[in-house]
Amino acid sequence: MGVRAFAARYTRQFTAGLDAMSQPYVVDFDPVAFQLGPVQVHWYGLMYLLGFFFVAVLGEYRRRHGRLPVTREALGDLFFYGMMGVIVGGRVWYMLFYYEGGIGWIWRDPLALFKVWDGGMSFHGGLLGVLAAGWWWSRRQALHFFDTIDFVAPLVPIGLGLGRLGNFINGELWGKPGDVPWAMIFPQAPDRLPRHPSQLYEMLLEGVVMFVVLWLVSLKPRPRYLVSGLFALLYGSFRFAVEFVRVPDPQLGYLFGTSWVTMGQMQSLPLIAIGVVLIAMSRRAPTLPLASA
Repeated sequence: MGVRAFAARYTRQFTAGLDAMSQPYVVDFDPVAFQLGPVQVHWYGLMYLLGFFFVAVLGEYRRRHGRLPVTREALGDLFFYGMMGVIVGGRVWYMLFYYEGGIGWIWRDPLALFKVWDGGMSFHGGLLGVLAAGWWWSRRQALHFFDTIDFVAPLVPIGLGLGRLGNFINGELWGKPGDVPWAMIFPQAPDRLPRHPSQLYEMLLEGVVMFVVLWLVSLKPRPRYLVSGLFALLYGSFRFAVEFVRVPDPQLGYLFGTSWVTMGQMQSLPLIAIGVVLIAMSRRAPTLPLASA
């Protein structure tokens, strides 16, 4: 083979490789992570399990470093109640605000509430469930409610990030069409247009960035309300921003007009306001001293 022929051949191969790399990535994962006999373990459920596991491990680490004056058994109770709060609160909130067909399911098909295999969880409802569980547990432990929430807040972004990764693997909750270099094609979307991977945006912001910020802030004892306030402010702001490039839930669409304000944005505004108030309150609040391990 001559030099010219050799160069022409590998130039064509290199050009073909560049063309392939320039094509948008197609998000087409198998939603089943693995199978144990007749039981299928889905990626989304696996993300939930991993989230609860890492929260428990890091929570015990924080307890051993004196961030909350309770026993290991009491902390285990808190995590169990919190897990129940995430599941129950997230499901009930979804059924009340996001379920297709409105709240008519209450009298037409009340058992739809328990059909979790059909999908449908809401972060805002899960957050309320965790807050309710934390309030009840704090009363039993004779602790200030916000000391408990300040302890838990740096751990929550782990579950948030893993949950968004599960959404990405499932190819759901995709973004709007875009021409950014990292735009991706989601086969479940109504077209083959490259779209913003909004799930990855949320995984990065609500998961990685929030975890790093809250963990670093909470490395040393901080005034009461500060960590909780930062959590509410950051999550509300990040979620509100990402909603601009995320397709709203099809059964709801936009709340005002054809391209303005989603349900996610409406429910994030109170979080932003609460975050600002809590941070302001922290300036005159006491700091919980470290407990003995």
